[in-house]
Amino acid sequence: MGRALVLNASYEPIGVVSGRRALILALAEKVDVLAESGDIWSSAALNVAVPSVVRLRYYVKVPYKRTAPLSRRAVFARDGGCCQYCGRSAESIDHVIPRSKGGPHSWDNVVACCRRCNTYKGDRLLKDCSLKLRNRPTVPTQYVWVKVAAGTVPESWTPYLSQQAA
Repeated sequence: MGRALVLNASYEPIGVVSGRRALILALAEKVDVLAESGDIWSSAALNVAVPSVVRLRYYVKVPYKRTAPLSRRAVFARDGGCCQYCGRSAESIDHVIPRSKGGPHSWDNVVACCRRCNTYKGDRLLKDCSLKLRNRPTVPTQYVWVKVAAGTVPESWTPYLSQQAA
């Protein structure tokens, strides 16, 4: 079974759960199923489609704004898995201003990078080598935590997420 997007009663994304958990919530009549994954769960007495998107039947107050922590996986999600210097598939992360030169470990200083560009840049500043950033690193969009939690965003989830996260 895959993953399922959980929406608040107001259609705001609040979590990602396993398909099994979403199915249990649906059978307990705590959620409405908005989209199905195409998988079928079978038992001796019944066959049930596994949900892909569910909406809570009651509103849950979320006390904080959810964000993705700074991690390799989150940087890859923000940058689309592409090297921010040459555009090839990224394999590592790079500090634009190296840590040894006083650069912080923050969203606006970390980018996804391929091994070749990372090795070439090494411990140098951008002005000291011929590399240029394709996109300026920024704090990720509002729902990037969904990409981090799920790995990939299924098509059935995109109508419920902002345009930047999809």
